[in-house]
Amino acid sequence: KILLSSRAEKTHLAEILEKVAGIKVDEKDIKIKNNIVYLNIKPIYKNQIFLKQDEIAERLVKQKKQKSRLL
Repeated sequence: KILLSSRAEKTHLAEILEKVAGIKVDEKDIKIKNNIVYLNIKPIYKNQIFLKQDEIAERLVKQKKQKSRLL
């Protein structure tokens, strides 16, 4: 389980998407349900995310590990 459905997780995901794929996504356009991320964005942006999904996933895992160490 990588993501939790909270505002902080949406913020971190938006930051990672901007850094990795160069796409700015509003938190209101991100929905997390059953550990699946739904994005309300244009298909061309979804293609960019798909191409870089491995790096995005790696950063999410690293972020979760860092967060768990703090707790």
